[in-house]
Amino acid sequence: MHIDTGDQALRARALRVVPGGMYGHMRTATLPAGYPQFFERGEGCHIWDADGRRYLDFMCAWGPIVLGHRHPAVEEAVQRQMAKGDLLNGPTERMVELAERLVRLVAHADWALFAKNGTDATTTCVTLARVKTGRRKIVVAKGAYHGAVPWCSPSVLGVTAEDRAHLSTYIYNDIASLEKAVARAGDDLAGIVVSAFRHDYGFDQELPDPAFAKCARALADASGAALILDDVRAGFRLTLAGSWDLVDVQPDLSAWSKAIANGHALAAVTGNDEFRDAASQLFVTGSFWCGSVPMAAALATLDELERIDGPAQMHAMGTRLREGLAAQAAAAGIGIRQSGPPQMPTLMFEDDPDCAKGFLFCQEALKRGVYLHPRHNMFLSAAHTAADIDEALAVTREAFGVLDRS
Repeated sequence: MHIDTGDQALRARALRVVPGGMYGHMRTATLPAGYPQFFERGEGCHIWDADGRRYLDFMCAWGPIVLGHRHPAVEEAVQRQMAKGDLLNGPTERMVELAERLVRLVAHADWALFAKNGTDATTTCVTLARVKTGRRKIVVAKGAYHGAVPWCSPSVLGVTAEDRAHLSTYIYNDIASLEKAVARAGDDLAGIVVSAFRHDYGFDQELPDPAFAKCARALADASGAALILDDVRAGFRLTLAGSWDLVDVQPDLSAWSKAIANGHALAAVTGNDEFRDAASQLFVTGSFWCGSVPMAAALATLDELERIDGPAQMHAMGTRLREGLAAQAAAAGIGIRQSGPPQMPTLMFEDDPDCAKGFLFCQEALKRGVYLHPRHNMFLSAAHTAADIDEALAVTREAFGVLDRS
């Protein structure tokens, strides 16, 4: 019996066996009309949907694809390790090698431990801060995303007041706001959580103000609390040393995932020696946390990022895209705002409170084979070349033309 596997057919099938047909950030409500939910394959900086349509990809699986889909060196390392085994009764040498590599690369790191998801890593950092300090309060930026569990989930469904009883919020890059949040926590402050940069969904992005970053470090030091960097989204795209190395501030603990293994499921926590004892005492685990295949993938990913200076390459291509979009928008007389680092661009339109212009622009680009997002920050990979950027800009020029005529 033939079963139709196109996007619409897969949506109908999923609706019968998956609540709502989809979950999380791929639900229909978060995507513009006409966007596919189901995909068939990826190669380099291109993806193909379940109907065989090819797109130049500027979402990179929402961040994990940092070298390009199915990068040969990474996939060769995966196959080599798979031939020996992935999940055994304990980790392989790959775990030690990867921890050694992270300690060498990441400026603040004296040790590393591993998990599967970014939420695992951020939650472990928060727990470690509480173990080390014996305190409860955690200071977080209002509107920031640090995972999808009750202590930090953006949803209020199923979340109790008790789940967030020990959170105190501040406004990113606002020193006075941060100082007030720390003061509210008082002597019970365990940790200050900061994002690599402000990447709230649907808003202009903000790079960290160096003065704000230094204030966060000073407040943590003065109170004996942990400074926790959530580098899950930005880690290894902006620099290989940790994103706040760019503002000359080192955290005590960092959470990593997404780009660490070019699409293979892995997360990491790195920390300094002040938190080594707490990390050695804390019981954190998962059935799949010692898998050797994603660790082999991570080693190959970091090898390649170091070899080609991946962050610099992505910065150059992101800058090419940003400058091209700015010129096109100006020529069309359309106001836009571009924010965030060039490796992780965000494009918003002036006078567009309901994102109608953004949705139309991205829909027009999608029709022509370029996958953008109207509200979420996008992602460059090291597979994007100047020719790819120019191809995308040829499409966005047409999309701006549609907006100009609408």
